[in-house]
Amino acid sequence: MIEKNTNQLILPKKAERHKLFGSVQPGEKVKPIDKEQMADLQNTKANFLFELDAVGITNVKHPIQIQSELKPEIQTSIASFTLTSTVKVANKGTNMSRFTEQLQQYYQNGQLNLNLKTLKQFTVELAERLKSEDAEIALEVPWFYERSGPSSNLAGLNHATLYLQIKYRKPANFEVKVGLSAMITTLCPCSKEISEYSAHNQRGEVKIEVKLTELFDEEKEDWKSILLEAAESNASARIHPILKRPDEKMVTEQAFENPRFVEDMVRLVAADLYENDLIQAFQITCRNQESIHLHDAIASITFDKRQGK
Repeated sequence: MIEKNTNQLILPKKAERHKLFGSVQPGEKVKPIDKEQMADLQNTKANFLFELDAVGITNVKHPIQIQSELKPEIQTSIASFTLTSTVKVANKGTNMSRFTEQLQQYYQNGQLNLNLKTLKQFTVELAERLKSEDAEIALEVPWFYERSGPSSNLAGLNHATLYLQIKYRKPANFEVKVGLSAMITTLCPCSKEISEYSAHNQRGEVKIEVKLTELFDEEKEDWKSILLEAAESNASARIHPILKRPDEKMVTEQAFENPRFVEDMVRLVAADLYENDLIQAFQITCRNQESIHLHDAIASITFDKRQGK
C-alpha cells in the first residue's frame, strides 16, 4: 500500500501568484491605438546639431543561404547582420522596424542569400524604405566546406568566417568589400633552423579583406574559394577535420618542408591577391597562436593596386 505524501505544497492560483510577485491590473488607456494617430518622435524635424554617420541595428542573427563551388554547394548558415543608414541633421532618427521588415521580406521571398547582386539590390530597396539617400549592409557568417585527408581521402567539414560589406548611395554608387578568416598550420623557420631534430608549429589565423573590381562576375568566380585558397595554399600545411595516421604523417612532413613566419604568410598571400586582376585592393593579417610562448605573433599588409602601394 502506497502512503500519501502529506508534505505536498498547496499553491495559490496562477493569477494570485503573479499578484504576489508584483503584477498589477492594467490601468486606464488614454493614448491612441491607431498608428496614424500615434506620436512619431523619430520623424520630428528640427536642427539636431549633427548629421549621424550610421544609425540602425546590429548583432541581428538570421539564417542565410550560401552557394559555393566547394561542397556542400548549397548550405544554410546563421549570419550576424548590421543594417544602417546616415541620418541628416534635420532628422531626429530613423525607423528601426523598417530594417527588420526588409530582412524578413527577403527571407520570406527566398531571396536572402550571400549573393553580391542580391545584396546590392537589398541596400537599394532599404534606402527607399527608409526614405534615405544611402544604406549599408554588413554581415559575418560561418561557411562550411568539405576537406578530405591527403592519404585516406576521408572527408569532413571545415569552416571559415566570411565577411561582407556593401555601402550604397544614390543614384547608383556602391562600395563592396568581402573577406574571410581561415585557420592554417604554420611551422617556425627559426625553430627548424636552430634545433637538432625538432621544430615547433602552431595554428594560425589568416584574415583577408578585399575590394573587388567592377569586372568581378559571381557567375564565373567564387570569391570565397579564391580567398580560402590564397590563405591555405601559402601555409605550412592545411587544417583537416579528419586525419588518420598516414594523413597525419603527410601533413606534419609537409609543414616541416614549408616553414612560415607570420611575415612570410602575409607576403605570400599578398602576392596571390596582387596577381588576381579581379581584386583591386586588399588587407591581410596573420596571427599565430604560439605554442612555446604565451603571446601571439602578428603581421599585416595593406595594399591598393590603384595607388601602387
